[in-house]
Amino acid sequence: MSQQPLHVPKGFRFACTYAGIRKKAKDDLSLLVSEPAANAAALFTTNRVKAAPVLVSMEHLARSKGKVSAVVLNAGNANCATRTGDAVARETCAAAAALLGVPTEQVLPSSTGVIGMELDGGKIVAKLPELVAALDGAALPAISEAMMTTDTFPKLASRRVKLSGGVVRIAGITKGAGMIHPNMATTLAFVMTDAALSATAVRRLVRAGAEVSYHAISIDGDTSTNDTLLLMANGASDVKVTPEDEATFAKALNGVLQDLAKMIARDGEGASHFVTIKVSGASSDAAARQIGRAIANSPLVKTAIAGCDPNWGRILCAAGYSGVAFDPATVSIRLQKTTVCRNGLLAPFDEPALIERLREHDVEIDFRLGGEGRGQSTFWTCDFTEGYVKINAEYRT
Repeated sequence: MSQQPLHVPKGFRFACTYAGIRKKAKDDLSLLVSEPAANAAALFTTNRVKAAPVLVSMEHLARSKGKVSAVVLNAGNANCATRTGDAVARETCAAAAALLGVPTEQVLPSSTGVIGMELDGGKIVAKLPELVAALDGAALPAISEAMMTTDTFPKLASRRVKLSGGVVRIAGITKGAGMIHPNMATTLAFVMTDAALSATAVRRLVRAGAEVSYHAISIDGDTSTNDTLLLMANGASDVKVTPEDEATFAKALNGVLQDLAKMIARDGEGASHFVTIKVSGASSDAAARQIGRAIANSPLVKTAIAGCDPNWGRILCAAGYSGVAFDPATVSIRLQKTTVCRNGLLAPFDEPALIERLREHDVEIDFRLGGEGRGQSTFWTCDFTEGYVKINAEYRT
């Protein structure tokens, strides 16, 4: 979607192919390889029902002490809630590791698609030699397309960052348009850099970055069984991120993560509006995020946006049940920079003019609390339309 140049980090190669996992003949199997092995950290779904690839990835990251050489990713089948899920995930990792000459625990499996359908691991293993032979540093856009399910466009973002020791690159791909909720990773995302970072720094950076990106989006309030956000740093640039460089690097990394997260919100299933929710004046940033999350997840707010209806009462209502204590009499709400609520009450505004502005694709909700609170947050979501119901009603067909 973006016309910006793609800065692919050194030492990473990619390949994808059609393995017959999808019903349609479209690439559905991808391989991502890092040489040398990367220091890595991941956030996974908090759903109690975790897909086999998530459980195996968690185990492998622990056993390898955060070292990752490869990711094997399939689309079209979640490999979740099946009899053979664990065996398929492990068979996939072992086969890829043997072909690449790396320890099995340095290979992570990842899957996306329908839950509860058996995945034929033989289809994956049979295609792995082809993928290894085709590995290419220029194939990142191809695997961003191969991982798509209900997405309408591939999602990539990158940055080129100048540090004290030289230039490093950060690039990421993600997928997701439904089952998106800010509860850990909320989707599949693979972010890589050729900067040299310690395992401790990678863990710290991915957690902090998720708070302002993947934890700040919502489509429908559903948390998937396969959610994964993986950050890999392989040091192939020979440029270390010093303590003095970390703030600069973190800013660039967060920019990549936010770009990816916002693409997901823009691509919400059936969405006709991309919505930015800004909350300010809360007692803390966490409280502001909680209010923003409640507004973003409200079906009534989302359907009002779909209908271009400036029904600010639904926004106030959603904030009121967020669990955050505040005085409604201090609330001001603006839609598309038009004040519709002041001190918790209707503020006179030109309704026909605002309705026209709400027809724009990008909509902004500004929720402000009076008083001395300094907590603030930005949250991204989309509206609910008939298209969302249609897509999910027909997902398996």
